[in-house]
Amino acid sequence: MCVEQTWAVIRRLQVAWVPLAAAATVALLAADVVRQLQLGTADAGLAFFAAAVCIGVGAAVAVGRWPERRRMALLILAWLFVDVAGDLGGDWPTSRLVVTLWQLSIALLPATYALMVLAYPSGRLRGRLERRFVLVAYGVGVVGMSLPMLFADPRGCEACAPRVPSLLFVGADIDLTPWGKVFAAAYIVLGGVFIALVVRHVRAAPRGARVTVLPLALAAVFGAAEFVAQRAVVLGGWDALLAPLDWVDRVATLVVPVAIFAGIAEIRRRRGAVGDLVVELGSARPGEVRAALARTLGDPSLELGLWVPDRGAFVDEDGEAVDVEAAGRAVTVIGPAGEPLAALVHDERLAGQRPLLEAAGTAARLALDNARLRAVPDAERRRLERDLHDGAQQRLLALGISLQLLRDHDGDPALLDEADAQLQRALAELRDLARGIHPAILSDQGLAAAVRSLTDRSALPVRMHIAEERYPQPVESAAYFVISEGLANAAKHAHAGSASVSVARMNGHLVVEVSDDGCGGAATRFGGGLAGLRDRVGALDGQLTIESGAAAGTTLRADIPCASS
Repeated sequence: MCVEQTWAVIRRLQVAWVPLAAAATVALLAADVVRQLQLGTADAGLAFFAAAVCIGVGAAVAVGRWPERRRMALLILAWLFVDVAGDLGGDWPTSRLVVTLWQLSIALLPATYALMVLAYPSGRLRGRLERRFVLVAYGVGVVGMSLPMLFADPRGCEACAPRVPSLLFVGADIDLTPWGKVFAAAYIVLGGVFIALVVRHVRAAPRGARVTVLPLALAAVFGAAEFVAQRAVVLGGWDALLAPLDWVDRVATLVVPVAIFAGIAEIRRRRGAVGDLVVELGSARPGEVRAALARTLGDPSLELGLWVPDRGAFVDEDGEAVDVEAAGRAVTVIGPAGEPLAALVHDERLAGQRPLLEAAGTAARLALDNARLRAVPDAERRRLERDLHDGAQQRLLALGISLQLLRDHDGDPALLDEADAQLQRALAELRDLARGIHPAILSDQGLAAAVRSLTDRSALPVRMHIAEERYPQPVESAAYFVISEGLANAAKHAHAGSASVSVARMNGHLVVEVSDDGCGGAATRFGGGLAGLRDRVGALDGQLTIESGAAAGTTLRADIPCASS
């Protein structure tokens, strides 16, 4: 219980991270504004900056509404927090602690901004090049600021703000102007590389993700251009341009949250495309659901996983297993977490489009349910094929060889011939089962012959009413399994004395009934045989009903749409 309580606390803390980070950022901003009002240094620039930060906090909270994007929200808030901390230098100009924190914030700000932009919208850096760039940017920032933190003493400068050295000051004041120009040049190079990475980030994103990525990318290019321009001014000694560029820097703070909100608004606008998806899925043939979703979401790499409860796994429309934990991919689950309907495995840059993903999944629920029902038999057939080929079939083949050896060594010919005949029949039945999960007689001679074969083998006397007529293969297969399951349940569970089977075409439907005089009480259970029958019939747009009162016998009735064959 203690472990469960600990994990519960951790989960609650995870939910609180974004609100706590937002509150910390707003609190630091409030301290900055109040302090500048006390000092009389507050101006229009501060008001604009404060408004931009508040809008940015709102954007981060909007992004963090979805659990998979909390990391991204925290990166946005980290950038805003560091940006606000970088404005504290003149608030307490004689506090060495504040000055140290201010200098550290300035050192971390460019790399934190780059991390936030390049990780958007998933909150993770996708490539090795982006990760190396961010590490280099942090390294340049820390090394570049370590020099003034160690060797700069502004106490002789009354016009300077701040007016005290950092806590790391070593006591030796040296001229850092040449080093300042070196690091300004380094930042210009980093700014150019950053712009190239942003362009690469946009071009690599799938079409559907660009509506989220492109607005922020344009804002980032604007901010990077201003950043490079400031360093170029320092190198050129054009100090008169620093004040206008300071305003541009404040505008750059505003355009980031505006770009994020623009991306969110575009996602909401694109939810109108879901209506077209509903129309398209209404006429989609089996195997076309994934392609329709991929076109709507703009992600050609999208994979569709359909949940198979009996296997506890996701499969595609052909019944093959789908890996929902692949590296570099994101997953959107459709339906309740405990019993999902399907999963969309997509490019993680689509994580910023959670409303669109959820809307598309909701719109496609009926088509997904039908696709799952069709995929379940295919998945089970493939599993049986593998199991039979690798297990029973190999053992039976070995038995056949052994019997042949016995014949060659004077075994009883009659007994051996009978055993060999039984073996060949078993092999034939196993091959039929692996190939179609129904006996060959159903494909070769039709439903009536297959049902007669069932009743001949039944442990109960069975009355049968069925016409010698062929029906579409899926309809015959579903009807056969309804009858097979009904007779098996009558003998094994209902303790019936007799049973009856009727199959008739009525008003464009094939109506199948299996009745017995047993103890009744049959019910559909999750993962049980009757539940599987209901899925199989439902996949053909049919309906399975069960009447099974206590001591009143059981009647299975399947009503399956059946066009003329």
